[in-house]
Amino acid sequence: MSRPQARRPRTRTARGSSMVGRRFEVEVGPVAHGGHCVARVEDRVVFVRHTLPGERVVLEITEGTEGDRFWRGDAVEVLTPSPDRVPAPCSYAGPGRCGGCDLQHVALPAQRELKAEVVREQLRRLARLEVDVEVEAVPGDDAGLRWRTRQRYVDLPGGGRGMRKHRSHDTVAVDACLLEARSGPSYEVRGRVFEVAAVPDQQASFWQVHPGAPETLVGAVLEALDPQPGESALDLYAGVGLFSRFLSEAVGPTGRVAAVEGDRTASGLSERNCPGVLARAGDVGAVLTDGLPEEWARADLVVLDPPRAGAKRAVVEQVVARAPRSVAYVACDPSALARDVASFAEHGYRLASLRAFDLFPMTHHVECVALLTKTRSDLQ
Repeated sequence: MSRPQARRPRTRTARGSSMVGRRFEVEVGPVAHGGHCVARVEDRVVFVRHTLPGERVVLEITEGTEGDRFWRGDAVEVLTPSPDRVPAPCSYAGPGRCGGCDLQHVALPAQRELKAEVVREQLRRLARLEVDVEVEAVPGDDAGLRWRTRQRYVDLPGGGRGMRKHRSHDTVAVDACLLEARSGPSYEVRGRVFEVAAVPDQQASFWQVHPGAPETLVGAVLEALDPQPGESALDLYAGVGLFSRFLSEAVGPTGRVAAVEGDRTASGLSERNCPGVLARAGDVGAVLTDGLPEEWARADLVVLDPPRAGAKRAVVEQVVARAPRSVAYVACDPSALARDVASFAEHGYRLASLRAFDLFPMTHHVECVALLTKTRSDLQ
């Protein structure tokens, strides 16, 4: 549940002359994962930001050489706009400006449909599943703005502040970010207060940044799993114990919950936040292999809330070895979710339901809660 670190652009070996700065007139194709749409210049794929499917635009290449398989670009002139195009609310959004937002030029309902299409496409391509999904609005933002309860700026010479450009360490000086919330995060959910540590840059760790996210995700996970008194539940990548606390209350004194988290500080806090929960700190795969008591060889329920890279096959296999009746997978990356859903399918677990939430308006990011189940006969 921690905020992922910004990725640095990969250094690519030049394959011919640079195409950066070249302009082409194109018709834009479908949305793709990552905050851009797909266009083609002759037989070359170009991932284009600041555009919408169906638009005709002039794109400018921002990354790529003659021999690359694909290029990246920005729509610098819109010739035929989509009906879903709107003026960006922020003056710092757009080609060559702040890289924090991908979709400020898109009406909010259309933003959510684009994200839903990305989730559908990733599951179709990577998990061979046709799934209908709707991205749900979440209370707590102001028409897609003012939801970032933690905000990071770059300190500029002379005392100013800035934001990074897309895939760059270059900065754009800004007065303020319209995504920044007017108040900090609340660590109270359903009447329960959580202790959350601060990291050195004053960002709180292991807590969702959208004010409506903790309540929304807890509700979605509990609804999906339907935990019963006396059941056992594993909370993997547990952070400070958000899901563990409510799972423990649901399974009651005759049930049991174990919380596994890689960060030792967060794991220690989960012990304080979740009385009676067994907390284990360490790599999730390693803890599942030999870091839990023998009674945890089986579990009725599992929550997975992995980082952006996903749980991956080794952890999936450790989960299915415990034969849970239900697995709730909380995913911040649809491609990682789809790959792990495919791995679960190899062991007989089907995608029973999927919900998606707009926890990051104006950006391409989307949060999903997937329910994976086996039939009772398969669990014998």
